[in-house]
Amino acid sequence: MKKKITALILILLIIGTAAFFMTRKKENPNELTLYGNIEIRQVDLSFQVSGIIEKMLKEEGDSVKKGELLAILDSKDYKSNLEKAESEVNKTLALKNDAVSKFDRNAPLVEDNTISKQEYDTLKNTKDKAKADYDAAVAARTYAKNQLDYTKIYAPDEGIIMVRVQEPGATVNKGQIVYSISKTRPVWIRAYVNETDLGNIKYGQQVNVYTDTVNPQTGKKREYKGYIGFISPVAEFTPKTVQSTDLRTNLVYRIRVYIDDTDEYLRQGMPTTIKVDLNSSADTVSYTHLTLPTTSRV
Repeated sequence: MKKKITALILILLIIGTAAFFMTRKKENPNELTLYGNIEIRQVDLSFQVSGIIEKMLKEEGDSVKKGELLAILDSKDYKSNLEKAESEVNKTLALKNDAVSKFDRNAPLVEDNTISKQEYDTLKNTKDKAKADYDAAVAARTYAKNQLDYTKIYAPDEGIIMVRVQEPGATVNKGQIVYSISKTRPVWIRAYVNETDLGNIKYGQQVNVYTDTVNPQTGKKREYKGYIGFISPVAEFTPKTVQSTDLRTNLVYRIRVYIDDTDEYLRQGMPTTIKVDLNSSADTVSYTHLTLPTTSRV
């Protein structure tokens, strides 16, 4: 019985060893495999003034377009401030026009001493002060208008509502987060390359990106086209969260792979597999997002 078990173990070892070497032979020496995670820019949105939230127009998961209205504060007080500022502008404009008229009528009279030099200076100073008061009122009106405009939040770019932090009726301070959205573009993958492979990759190099999700229409893993847009000039230790077949203590270089053909199936943090054709050319790739190695972007 022991001989049979020993023989069975030997057979399994032989089969496993053969399969290992067969797999090694099939590896493409001109292809580099990397692993990384999807990263999408997120934006925290807030009001630039304080107040009570009147409307929250979007829910978590809703898609938004650039410039779309997302939330509104109760703006009664801000409207009143703008009306007051408008009245002050009209008032100072009338005083300015009156001061200018008096100065224009009386200024020539100083030449024949019909009015004194002191009276002339008084008229001029009054005109200048009226103009300064008017300019200040116009600036105050602009400020009041801006404050009223700040009672609304608009989407800064196309994206998806990730978190809805507040609800109508809540009192919020200036800068307090109301929504968090993830931008639709750009979408990139943070990955790491070993020092021994660093000399085989270049800016703009085309890559194929695969997620773990199987497309039900094709029966294969979802595939995307991309290119290398950033290569860190500084080595670092492999982060513990990074998937790698090498030792975690190896020094690696961070890279960023931009995906061209994005869709709704790419999610923040999604693990991906990157296949780099070491013979591919970077000549035909768009350099819109390329980052020079002297930068310190993350």
